[in-house]
Amino acid sequence: MDEKEIIIITAIAIPVTLVVIVIVLFSVFARRKNRLLQEQEIIKKVFDRELAESQIEIREETLRNISWELHDNIGQLMTLAKIQAQLAIEKPELMAEVSETIGDGINELRALSKLINPEALKSLSLVEAVTMEIERFNRLKFIKASLNVNGQITPLDGNTQIILFRILQEFFSNTIKHSRAASLKVILDYSTVRLLITAEDDGVGFDENDDFMGIGLTNMKTRAKLINSTLNLNSIKEKGTSLNLMYKFA
Repeated sequence: MDEKEIIIITAIAIPVTLVVIVIVLFSVFARRKNRLLQEQEIIKKVFDRELAESQIEIREETLRNISWELHDNIGQLMTLAKIQAQLAIEKPELMAEVSETIGDGINELRALSKLINPEALKSLSLVEAVTMEIERFNRLKFIKASLNVNGQITPLDGNTQIILFRILQEFFSNTIKHSRAASLKVILDYSTVRLLITAEDDGVGFDENDDFMGIGLTNMKTRAKLINSTLNLNSIKEKGTSLNLMYKFA
């Protein structure tokens, strides 16, 4: 093969090789792009599923609260008012107590109406939703609860608020039902770059074999991860349980 033929072959081989390289690179890029799109679609489906489940669980928890308050709280107030009214027939001086009891019942119904209206719940910010829960605990004397909000409040995306509130609601529910705590403290600490949520009770605590430290913690951590948050739950037997969640603003 003479020099001229070598030059011709080389001249042909170089562009062919470049074309092959381009095709291979394009194929690799296309596969990676498709894989990335598939992963993003899976992540979106997981997020949408968890969001829907959170919304359903919030509604179910709300309905349970409404049912309990109607039966055990407002029902008792109305029963007491009825008894007082019957006694007031012979003792008119008791009418003031009847009026006070009925007034308490009306106030409870007004507070309850905020939970019944789904549109009102959707429009609540995270601070407002948590405040409503804390006020309910204190009003019904479930537990001595407090909420402190530090820093300049930063508005959050509606979906993020739902997931954050559901995480807190699950913690609250377990505190009320299982911890036998006397107090519950919640802090929402805002900075320019993140929201730090702390909730702690002084109850009996849990160990790793309890459902709350197993399935409950797994659910909360899974939901926190969906919104790029970190969540830690610490519990010490006979000393209480604390939740720490950090959400970084986009």
